[in-house]
Amino acid sequence: MLGAIFGDIVGSRFEFQNCRSKAFELFHEECGFTDDSLMTLAVADALTKAGEAGGEALARQAVRSMRAIGQKYPHNSWGVSFGAWLRADDPKPYGSWGNGAAMRVSPVGWYARSEEEVKRLSHSVTAVTHDHPEGLKGAECTAMCVFLARMGAAKEALLARARAYYPEIGSYTCAQLSESYAFNESCQGTVPQALTCFFEGTDFEDVIRNAVYIGGDSDTIGAIAGGVAEAYFGMTEMQRASVMLCLPADLRRIAADFRQACRNRG
Repeated sequence: MLGAIFGDIVGSRFEFQNCRSKAFELFHEECGFTDDSLMTLAVADALTKAGEAGGEALARQAVRSMRAIGQKYPHNSWGVSFGAWLRADDPKPYGSWGNGAAMRVSPVGWYARSEEEVKRLSHSVTAVTHDHPEGLKGAECTAMCVFLARMGAAKEALLARARAYYPEIGSYTCAQLSESYAFNESCQGTVPQALTCFFEGTDFEDVIRNAVYIGGDSDTIGAIAGGVAEAYFGMTEMQRASVMLCLPADLRRIAADFRQACRNRG
């Protein structure tokens, strides 16, 4: 999960001013966590508190966790529809296919114990807002890649599973994306590109640099690619510490509680 937050923080300063280079300072004074990190932590909080129950209980907790964290941090670049959902008296799913479904879902891949559980948990935490088929697909694909990477799957196997969701993965390179890829807020226009950054990466940091290099919605691409990269490559203690230093105490506590919840599951 920290890999997704790392990618969000690094990509945050390039979201609207793309770098399109791999030569840049990772942690800069202009970097900071965005809505991507906050909602990733909200999903982690929901799983910590209600993950074993699953289903409707988890969905209800996801709504509570997302709204509590979102309302505490009201100035973190919320999209118009999601911002309205945070403020609504009776929040309902709004048919979104946006990439927010995928950027926040990496905790599911760490918490789940089976592929079937990945699918169930992903649906529960996603459908509370992003109940469009493309939103659900983007989240499930990302969570599945995190889970399989965590379980030791080879890149070839991961690529085959990812292409079952998005057959276009592998048909373009990061270099090609860097020349033509533009900002896209949809799952279908973000998840395949973010996963391309992972598949071409040689280690965790290289994946994050790829995510900035291709341009587009850099913080969200970084969150998606970083979530999978952490599960596959791991992160150094320094990389983990860099993330935690960027988070206030309440968010660090959520991350620590989630890590313990995953350990308790075995």
